[in-house]
Amino acid sequence: MTNRLDLVIRGGAVVTPEGVIRADLGIADGVIVRRAPSLTDSATEEIDATGLHVFPGILDAHVHFNEPGRTEWEGLASGPAALAAGGGAWFCDMPLNSSPPVIDAERFAAKRRLAEQKSVLDFSLWGGLVPGNLGELAGLRDAGAIGLKAFMCGSGIDEFPGVTDAATLRAGMKRAAELGLLVAVHAEDDAMAQQLTAAARAGGATDPRSWLATRPVGVELAAIRTATDIAGETGCALHVVHVSSPEGLALIADAKKRGVNVTAETCPHYLLLTENDVIRQGAVAKCTPPLRPDAARHGLWRAVDSGGVDTIGSDHSPAPPGMKTAADFFAIWGGISGCQHGFPLLLSEALARDSGALPRLAGLLAANVARRFKLARKGWLAEGYDADFSLVALNQPRALTNGELLYRHRQGPYDGRQSTVQVRRTVVRGRTVWSEGRIASGAPRGRFIPPQT
Repeated sequence: MTNRLDLVIRGGAVVTPEGVIRADLGIADGVIVRRAPSLTDSATEEIDATGLHVFPGILDAHVHFNEPGRTEWEGLASGPAALAAGGGAWFCDMPLNSSPPVIDAERFAAKRRLAEQKSVLDFSLWGGLVPGNLGELAGLRDAGAIGLKAFMCGSGIDEFPGVTDAATLRAGMKRAAELGLLVAVHAEDDAMAQQLTAAARAGGATDPRSWLATRPVGVELAAIRTATDIAGETGCALHVVHVSSPEGLALIADAKKRGVNVTAETCPHYLLLTENDVIRQGAVAKCTPPLRPDAARHGLWRAVDSGGVDTIGSDHSPAPPGMKTAADFFAIWGGISGCQHGFPLLLSEALARDSGALPRLAGLLAANVARRFKLARKGWLAEGYDADFSLVALNQPRALTNGELLYRHRQGPYDGRQSTVQVRRTVVRGRTVWSEGRIASGAPRGRFIPPQT
């Protein structure tokens, strides 16, 4: 006897962290209810995925979509649309670029309401850990924050000051541990970065090479040592975001061996670009920590291959063109716009290095993210999980263009770059949200997902 389903995906190569399998997917009420070599069930809609890979919906735990407040930078409609075009099914928005920033339950609730109205993707939200808001952390937890974000250097946003001294970070992580909240840190040592910047500025430096010299890998390593030591002392769960160096990953691996509950995220741009792109392309490739030499990029890939990276997030961090244009490179806003092109390019590069890379990437981009951030029913193409996936064509080389970007501002570092991977369709909870180069007509609104307790 057959059952009628809402949707059947037929003939695709389904990617799981364990391997790639030939299977049909049967979907009802937004959930995968059948996975089998061949389904005979009838369905309201059927999609022929023959010749395509069914890749788990990318879970991007690190975006800056900014609203409410800085809608001229990016928004909760345009940002998720762009991520969907890159194969994304869920995001977690950072707290600092909202105006006001998300550092208490009231501001958290306001952002949640706006995202529920505008986003085509499911989502969660980070709360902020800043000096003076320890009393607000319980409220953020109760509101459903995925965790707390802290900057160990200046954030660039005056209303979101960094937790730049060890005592303040220790107090915050101790309270977070008591509340069962994970803390994510931007790991750059503030004192070192300020000292190097002051010296460069005193010498009249304004160029990209001089700016790069103010954020050497030692700035990142010093902060990672501090953060992992405090996590060990307090028992706080720690997530180090946008690790830019293999040396940083090695420190995190050492901390794990000591029993510290810590995970490491890197980003597509650290695996795809180098410091030469900062010099060649300028503002669109400026970020902190900065892009590193090519040897570091290859070291990060080795860590990806060997399990030294836990998750990959885009750190999509846009700004208006006027903030990305200045004769003084030090004055340009740092942040790479990358959630649409970065993920297909990452898959393309991974496959060029290793034809069997897709299962590993399914872990880094979906399953590991769901596990670390306690996302119930996300991250796997298996029965009982949300039907979140993209249909991906491999061996389809084409040049990417900024003209196809769905960001509020069509700028990014990948214009003209060749990708062999094309996202043909993105589905969230069984509903198509992006296909044929555009957001689907009648695409549903996203759902807020708190961490599972």
